[in-house]
Amino acid sequence: MTEPRQLSLNAFIYPSGHHEAAWRHPQSRPERIYDVSYYQEIGRTAEAAKLDAVFFADGPALRADVKHNAVSGLEPITLLTAIATATTHLGLIATASTTYYEPYNLARLFSTLDHISGGRAGWNIVTTGTDLAAANFGLEAHPDHAERYARAREFVDAVVSLWDSWEDDAILLDKEAGIYADPDKIHQIDFVGEHLKVRGPFNAPRTPQGHPVLVQAGASNDGRAFAGKYAEAIFTAHQRLVDAQAFYSDIKAQARAFGRDPDQIKILPGISPFIADTEAEAKKLEREFNELTVPDYGLKQLESIAGTSLRHLPLDGPVPLELFSDAGDVTDNSRSRLQVVAGIVERERPTVRGLLHRLAGARGHRVFAGTPEQVADTIEEWFRNGAADGFNVMPPYYPGGLEVFARTVVPILQERGIFRTEYTGTTLRDHFGLTRPESRYARRPALAG
Repeated sequence: MTEPRQLSLNAFIYPSGHHEAAWRHPQSRPERIYDVSYYQEIGRTAEAAKLDAVFFADGPALRADVKHNAVSGLEPITLLTAIATATTHLGLIATASTTYYEPYNLARLFSTLDHISGGRAGWNIVTTGTDLAAANFGLEAHPDHAERYARAREFVDAVVSLWDSWEDDAILLDKEAGIYADPDKIHQIDFVGEHLKVRGPFNAPRTPQGHPVLVQAGASNDGRAFAGKYAEAIFTAHQRLVDAQAFYSDIKAQARAFGRDPDQIKILPGISPFIADTEAEAKKLEREFNELTVPDYGLKQLESIAGTSLRHLPLDGPVPLELFSDAGDVTDNSRSRLQVVAGIVERERPTVRGLLHRLAGARGHRVFAGTPEQVADTIEEWFRNGAADGFNVMPPYYPGGLEVFARTVVPILQERGIFRTEYTGTTLRDHFGLTRPESRYARRPALAG
């Protein structure tokens, strides 16, 4: 019999919480964001709730908004290795840039994490959206969107080729004959592209799950095409069920067009839940956080999305619709986060201050305030109606926001039979229900070396 479809749930770890004012709230712990034990405790909370994974975003530059928000500059792959030692099943997903790494060293970092963790690693593939990073790497300017995606496609092909360059049975361990590995099953990849050149082979065998899970978060036209070809899990942002359904359908269709099984791509929108015993108390908690926001900080975030200055607008005046006239729509856009914000402005006609509060919760991801049952209801609705295979849970504050979700919402989802009560496998692929990929070099003759 076919097993019933199960939700995937990740905890998206953001230093003191996903609400921009979380660090000012008494329930957050910004003084601990450079303390490794803080993240290990969060990992253990996520694992106790049987969540699929924790996820860290990252960028190779100091954000310009450090004045008004707590930021953590800890390198996520190293940090996830520390979490790996404190957990046994939890998946470990980190962001790394195809623009500011080279394929061989990034392949080594994620391969090592996957080996150390017993097959729990995932790579969130980004091209880096901010131009702040360019000067840190000796570049005069950040490469443009098209060039970054062209390099990213080559980068992923090269990295996966490196991971595959050892066939699964390359290690012989024949002590009597004195043969450790069969060199005919270790392949020089000789990758040559327009942007990258990598000889190979890799210097380590394939990992327990074949190779780390490939995750992607871009929702632009290029991003969706990239996801359809490469991604095994996709992090995305939607405010409404109908928009999430359109995105879900589009990605699954793109996967089919590439000859892939659409069930082997997990689409995981973000949800940032304020949870309390009553809806009124949950909304009051959300207001508490919004009242701690600094308008100057929020304006900087909004201006980076809109691409224009907004300082001339009164905070309690309406947001001009024309600011977002070129945003496109959910399935035809090149500036995906702009489209999310444009939808909020068009539907709700907020004041500038109101829009800043709407975005303060999770940078355009869906914020929901309600009881545990209401949070579970909205998760189940999206899951059962072709909008999501699961969710990237983005607690507005850490560590308590995740603890409340784990203690109150997860048991409801388990009672409804749509989320596991125990882990049934040991790797991130097991948790996501993804097959272990075969080496692309399996049963092929070795390349000349």
